[in-house]
Amino acid sequence: MVLEEIKINLIMWFSYALIPCLFVDGVAVLPAPQNLSVQSTNMKHVLTWSPVIVPEEIIHYSVEYQGEYESLYMSHIWIPSSWCSPTQRPECDITEDITATVSYSLRVRATLGSLTSAWSTLKHRFNQNSTILTPPGMEITMDGFHLLIKLEDLGPHFEFFVSYWRREPGAKEHVKVVRPGVLPVYLETVEPGAAYCVKARTFVKAIGRHSAFSQTECVKVQGEALPLVLALFTFVGFVLILGVALLSVWKMGQLLRHSCCPVVMLPDTLKITNSPQKLISCRKEEVEACVTSGLSSEELLKAWI
Repeated sequence: MVLEEIKINLIMWFSYALIPCLFVDGVAVLPAPQNLSVQSTNMKHVLTWSPVIVPEEIIHYSVEYQGEYESLYMSHIWIPSSWCSPTQRPECDITEDITATVSYSLRVRATLGSLTSAWSTLKHRFNQNSTILTPPGMEITMDGFHLLIKLEDLGPHFEFFVSYWRREPGAKEHVKVVRPGVLPVYLETVEPGAAYCVKARTFVKAIGRHSAFSQTECVKVQGEALPLVLALFTFVGFVLILGVALLSVWKMGQLLRHSCCPVVMLPDTLKITNSPQKLISCRKEEVEACVTSGLSSEELLKAWI
């Protein structure tokens, strides 16, 4: 009984080992990969296929592509993928191989040691125009009273159209074009207590298409807006304080000037109350009378000579 079970298990294992291989003219070959398809999202293109399974063996795959130029002007040559020839995974990122907006043919084959499968070719040629564009991820932040947005980096092919507005009836919607590498982006200086809403979508110039808009996100600015009357009183108070400060500075300047440089007043006896002509006409006997009228001795001497 035990021998029969061992015999059956050996036969099943041997049969299972030969299932992945086919015999053509007595030569074992690998089956070709099946179910080729391209998953393309946001200009990232990945070719996938069903893996060829051989127990306890590692299968390698080779991927080649052919554009319209190779097909029309280079005698239908096929170019090996720069990233997936060979590869062990049943997928290949062909983004860097698809460099033009034209149709491409793609094919894959499996290799196991000296065994090589036939090529499996993608049923329908691939064009990157068919890529699926999704709205960008975004993050809205505040820096003081500055509204900022940070957008998902989707690569050099993408531009972003950002729409933003103040959340109130009849508010005008503003649009800003943002290019890669300019993140985060300043949108607007906001007012305290107000709410602002933002949405964004991608645009790819190479294929002339844009995505749908992202979901609208709104943010409310912290603080409350000052009423008009309070703002007016604040302004008037500032003007009054400024006036008082200027007047104080002027008065202080006056006090300092009088303290440092006082005005010297002459005594009444040294003041000239008569003109020099009158003094000259005075007679000698009238000198004393002239002195009493307020002339200094020096001025009297000059007048006498």
